[in-house]
Amino acid sequence: MLTLLFVVFLLGMVGVRLWLANRQIRHVLSHRAEVPAEFATRIGLESHQKAADYTTARVRLGMFELVFDAAVLVGLTLLGGLQILDLWVSSLVTHDLLRQVLLIVVVSVLLGVIGLPFSIYRQFKLEAKFGFNRMTPGLFVGDMLKGLLLGLVLGLPLLAAVLWLMAEAGTYWWLWAWGLWSGFNLLVLFIFPTWIAPFFNKFTPLTDETLASSIRSLADRCGFALNGLFVMDGSKRSAHGNAYFTGFGKARRIVFFDTLLARLTPDEIIAVLAHELGHFKHKHILKRIVFSFAGALIFFAILGWIAQQSWFYTDLGVIPQLGGRNDGMALLLFFMVIPVFTFALTPLFSWFSRKDEFQADQFATQQSSAEQLVSALVKLVDDNASTLTPDPIHSAFYDSHPPASIRIRHLLAS
Repeated sequence: MLTLLFVVFLLGMVGVRLWLANRQIRHVLSHRAEVPAEFATRIGLESHQKAADYTTARVRLGMFELVFDAAVLVGLTLLGGLQILDLWVSSLVTHDLLRQVLLIVVVSVLLGVIGLPFSIYRQFKLEAKFGFNRMTPGLFVGDMLKGLLLGLVLGLPLLAAVLWLMAEAGTYWWLWAWGLWSGFNLLVLFIFPTWIAPFFNKFTPLTDETLASSIRSLADRCGFALNGLFVMDGSKRSAHGNAYFTGFGKARRIVFFDTLLARLTPDEIIAVLAHELGHFKHKHILKRIVFSFAGALIFFAILGWIAQQSWFYTDLGVIPQLGGRNDGMALLLFFMVIPVFTFALTPLFSWFSRKDEFQADQFATQQSSAEQLVSALVKLVDDNASTLTPDPIHSAFYDSHPPASIRIRHLLAS
């Protein structure tokens, strides 16, 4: 029964995603010849056409990657790929815990290698073609090795601990595992600004004292305890720009991409930052963390039950080992197939995210200027080659942010 459900849901997911992608391409290309009226005086036709071409190129690559990933998923599950890897790892390692850890590591590395050509093409062909890539091959390899090292240092101990709990903590192991997972994620959120992020990027204090003073004044008005203003060397990887705040309590800091500071005026920067602080003021980040923890609890509870069912393995192409535990295989199967069954929830999550964005925009107009935020958004849309004419259905299904035209219309009406 699970085999049939998996196939139906997988085909449904792939079919819907390809249909949405085709809609997006057709809609964007059909509006390529003319800049929408509300942007006609702000964005040139050449920039508009570049955005259309960039969008369609990314969507087409995504379509190919989607079909490829679906084929890999079927190959690893129903066609016996995981079964083969499990038997091979078992021939190398007899210790139960080490065997299961190694199995997950092997599958993770395999998936990373399989996906590497897409990452390379996206970075050095697609992004480079449209003038966004600034990453060198050396930096690309360095980031990959750093990510691997970080995974070994942080991920392996967590994985081993979860597998140990599955074997030793009894029927309610999933509750203990969820608590461990939650604590680990909170720890990562706490140490990210000062330990993890500097591992990949250089952060320097903001030197523009006039801008820094305006930002501190805004932060004080918003009740945001600020521990630092930093500029990140994002330009060494990409021409895209952004800003964000990170950390908890006294460790909160605001980070600007150097590309953003180079493009926006001080007033526009304040408006963008006011939007980001709107997320803080309305507790959007906290709500998302709580929601993700609640969702994880549900998933761990389902995993706690389904991992004990033999049909869970056999219906997905795996024969459980009788002489050892199958907890590692249960983790692999569950987290590989669960996105197939939760895909239908995507538009709901997107709707909630867009709702938060409108709320943050409204807050920004109260703390800065709607006109300055509109001006900043237009520049960011132009610089990032974001399409001005997304397909409405595609946008409603996927987009975490409202389309620029709708967002600007709301801002100007506020």
